[in-house]
Amino acid sequence: MPGPSAPDGGRTTASEARSTADAGRTDSDLARLEAGLDSLEAKPVVRDPAWRFLRRTLAPPLLGVLLVLTVWQTLHASGVVSEERLPGPGAIADSFRTLWLRGTLFEIIWTSLERGLLGFLASVAIGTPLGLIVARVPLVRAAVRPVLSGLQSLPSVAWVPAAVIWFGLTDGAMYTVILLGAVPSIAIGLVSGIDQVPPLYLRAGRTIGATGLRSARYILLPAALPGYTAGLKQGWAFSWRSLMATELIASSPELGIGLGRYLENSRESIDMPGVFLGILLILAVGILIDLLVFSPLERWVLRARGLA
Repeated sequence: MPGPSAPDGGRTTASEARSTADAGRTDSDLARLEAGLDSLEAKPVVRDPAWRFLRRTLAPPLLGVLLVLTVWQTLHASGVVSEERLPGPGAIADSFRTLWLRGTLFEIIWTSLERGLLGFLASVAIGTPLGLIVARVPLVRAAVRPVLSGLQSLPSVAWVPAAVIWFGLTDGAMYTVILLGAVPSIAIGLVSGIDQVPPLYLRAGRTIGATGLRSARYILLPAALPGYTAGLKQGWAFSWRSLMATELIASSPELGIGLGRYLENSRESIDMPGVFLGILLILAVGILIDLLVFSPLERWVLRARGLA
């Protein structure tokens, strides 16, 4: 007689085989998933040496300046433009050397730079809470946002006569023009940044108790940082331009001589090398502030978000 069959034993063996195969496929899928996740991981940030950073940061602007000087000298040497209208780089260097030897070069630069920085910091202190209020309070937004946009498009020089009447030929008039020029840009930049914050962030913040000022400090401002940074950069540009416009018009011994006043004094004395020197100094200060302050700030914001 045939031996007893073992149907149960056969079915158990097949089930175990299927389970083993399924486990193998699962492990394989997990391994592929882990490999994919590993490939998505960001590469570690490697800090460049200081000399390489300086070369990458300073070399392009210096090359641009060298190109401009070359074209400038070529136009001057060819006689296409007369000396009275376009002095050569050598004449500008002579004016620079004269200010250096007199010991007034850094005094002129610092007079304007100090006013510009103080006015900009005051604009940040006013524009930041104003932007938060405009962004979060619908009634204030409807009433104030158009006014800020109008002020932003209004040339700052238009405020100089009113500021002089209000405060006289004093630093107060200059700071007033700076504030009226820079505060709208900073506030609008922050409003634009807050408008791009996903509502989910605010709901998550309310869940963990971040409301009111805590929500503004820990959620809105960090999330709106790209737009806020752009507003700060534009606010500095408006501060610097507003100050130069005021110094060009307002003249008083108590105010001292800044870059704008030096430029106007050179114009009044028909000193074209001095005029071009004043323009170049104003341009140089703006470029240096951008390279030393706002460019690193923008890189930090991008790096913090994994974009650089």
